[in-house]
Amino acid sequence: MLAFVLLCGMTASWAQGTKKAPPVFHAVSNKQLVQSVFPEASKVEKINSYWFRVEDNQNKTLGFALSSADYCKDVKGYNNVTPVMIITDKGFVIKKVALESNYETLNFVRMLEKNGFFNSWVGKTVSKAKSAEIDGSTGATYTANAVRKNVDFLLTNGAKKMPKK
Repeated sequence: MLAFVLLCGMTASWAQGTKKAPPVFHAVSNKQLVQSVFPEASKVEKINSYWFRVEDNQNKTLGFALSSADYCKDVKGYNNVTPVMIITDKGFVIKKVALESNYETLNFVRMLEKNGFFNSWVGKTVSKAKSAEIDGSTGATYTANAVRKNVDFLLTNGAKKMPKK
């Protein structure tokens, strides 16, 4: 009974806007992220501290990927960490930037996607993307700033340890 009363009290306070609802975890499949760019990808192999090689089932290199999940644990968006994956082609031209599993508010992430925020780096090489002008999105500032910091980290450190093609 006490648990019910406490739960009802917490729900009422959220409804009144006095307490923030607990964040919801959004699981993102890294395999699906990679296959959204390279549908024929069957293997992702770590090359060095930052880079992964994306291959098909004949071990042909399709492209490369970077992930900030192991490195940017102190970079937080609105609710928590915001790990990012950058996927490139064989020439290190960015094909996709996406959030990995996170606790960010889904509506804010969708707003950033709709406004083209994640596509701001697409089409640029890893070496040139660092200097790209990236606009955030009003209403999703914390998430946008955290994503930008993750991407900057990957571009800076990834450029120092570029894999051989």
